[in-house]
Parts: sequence; C-alpha cells; structure tokens
Amino acid sequence: MARALRLARRGLYTTDPNPRVGCVLVRGNDLIGQGWHRRAGEPHAEINALAAAGDAARGATAYVTLEPCAHHGRTPPCADALVAAGVSRVVAAVEDPNPAVAGGGLARLSDAGVATAAGVLAEEANAINAGFLRRMREGMPWVRVKLAASLDGRTAMASGESRWITGAAARRDVHRLRARSSAMLTGIGTVLHDDPQLTARDVDAEVRQPRRYVLDPRLRLPESARLVTDGGGVTAFCSWPDDARVQALERAGVTVQPLPPGPQGRVALPAVLAALARDEINEVMVEAGPTLSGAMVAEGLADEVIVYLAPHLMGDAARPLLALPGLERMADRLAVRVTDTRQVGEDLRLVLAPNGGD
Repeated sequence: MARALRLARRGLYTTDPNPRVGCVLVRGNDLIGQGWHRRAGEPHAEINALAAAGDAARGATAYVTLEPCAHHGRTPPCADALVAAGVSRVVAAVEDPNPAVAGGGLARLSDAGVATAAGVLAEEANAINAGFLRRMREGMPWVRVKLAASLDGRTAMASGESRWITGAAARRDVHRLRARSSAMLTGIGTVLHDDPQLTARDVDAEVRQPRRYVLDPRLRLPESARLVTDGGGVTAFCSWPDDARVQALERAGVTVQPLPPGPQGRVALPAVLAALARDEINEVMVEAGPTLSGAMVAEGLADEVIVYLAPHLMGDAARPLLALPGLERMADRLAVRVTDTRQVGEDLRLVLAPNGGD
C-alpha cells in the first residue's frame, strides 16, 4: 500500500477533479503490475495496473489507495475490471465517499467472491485526497491559505510595497502549491493593487493550471487585468451585480456569478466555498490580503495556513499578517497547531492547522 500511495502522488498536479489513486498488484512476493490515475477521462489506476500485469493478474491481490469505482462515469467500473481479471483479493486504503460509489465497489467485489479489506494506511491516503474526500462528504473544498511575512509578521510596507518578501526558493515552493490546487482564490483589492496572474509556473512536472476566482462584491474587476487578458479564464463572485458591469465583464470573457451578501456587504464566504465545490473544486488556495485571509481563519473555514517567514524585519508601520478584529483579550486568541516546519531557501515555512486543528 505504501508503494501504491507513492504512485498516487504522481498524479498530484493532473487528476483534478478526480482523486489521486495508485494501485499495485502482487502475487506471492512478486509485484506483477502497478499503475496510477493520470487525469480525468483516462484509465483509472486499477486499469493501468491490470494492463501492466496481463494474465498474471489472475489470483493476485490488488492494493489500491481508494475503493474501486462501481459506476459508469467517464470510464467503466474498475470493480468489474478487477473481477473480470480474476484477482482474488482487493485491499483499499479508504472507502470512497462519492455517493456513486460509497461502499458499492467493495460490495460488488465481495459479491463476486473477491476477498476485500479497507483501512490500510488510511491516514496517509486521506491526506493525498483531502480535498476530494471533503467535497464528497461535506460539499466543500479543502481550503489552504498562503501567506508570506517578515519575522515580525508583516506582509507589506505601509505604502503597499510587498515584492519580494521571500526568496526565490520559497516562491518556487508556492508555485508547486498552486499547481496541486484545483483553484486560486483572491480578493478584488489584491487584483487592483498587484494585478496577479495566479498561475503555476516554474514547476518541474506536468501541470494542470488551477482555475481562478475573485471575490468582487461590486464588480470592480478591470477588463485590462491580467486575470482577464491572459486567456486563462476567471470567475468573479459578486453580491451586488450591476447589469452594465456584468455585460462588460462577460464580453471580456469573465464568468460572473452572483452570491448572497455576507457581513459588511462582502460576498458570504461559506456560499463561495459551496459554489467552488459545485464547480468540482477539490482544493482551493487563497492568496489574498489580510482581510480575506483573516476572514477565512476567523470564520473557521481555513483547513491549512501556510506561512513563509523571511529573515528580516519590516517595522510596526507595515501591514499585518491577518486582519482579525475583535481579539481584545488573551481568551479571544485563536489556537493554531503547527503541523510542519522546514527551511525553504533562506525562509522558514510553517504549516498550521487553525483552531488547533479541530
């Protein structure tokens, strides 16, 4: 199963909206076939492993990181293919919560006389597909908030100048995070100030570009913004649609999606995340200013916060890491659990689970 998980990671940047899945076929002590899912519409991991094994698959054990599918989607059911190949046992790391599967794959195998088991290295398998599993179980994507700051927790000078806080190695690491994300989400303030592209670049692997979304309550997105003109497509979530602006942006190629207003006239963030899930977004990476990033954390919507700390100081006049109004007493503090720390070039990367990871 550990080998199957390594195979699944090969699809880290390409499988969306499908899960990342690996499969290993073993007979006795011999590995006779292996495969992984590369992208939606192409053969699943089990099919690739069976093709590699050929007739040797008969009587083998299949180790697969996610329960084999039992329904017709873009491809035929993998459970039927495993039965037809004559495997004797299938071990899944986790059951698939997709309502179209949800135990049906293992049940179909069992009904055909194939021995089944689940739960082997489940924690590791869940981590690879945290977004897909969250979307299937809860109708919400996995939310990753990325921040870059000085050691004194500042993200920009008082003037707004922020390039570059971190070094080249950290910026390359950010592009790898973008590449594994289904979507990038930012706020209109960041677009107006920085004119970002929010694409994955400088990644030494095959990459499927993330989809891009902007929270833009009053549709201030300029038609000249790089998000609009670079041809990659962008969706603007708004809460106060103006017919003239909607028409102008749609003529420029922008998808405009009205959503219910939240506090202070902003777009309601739970509605945003639900809309992303309906768009088959598994993992969304938030790259925004302190207001949107802070709101994601304060409302308990951020699953991960990744902070790159640069070895310099920017002073108390510079802009803060997060806007978290209403924290006045020590009892008001938001608990954070550090799940990973590592050096990335000259910078320190912290991976945090907000609210103590509850």
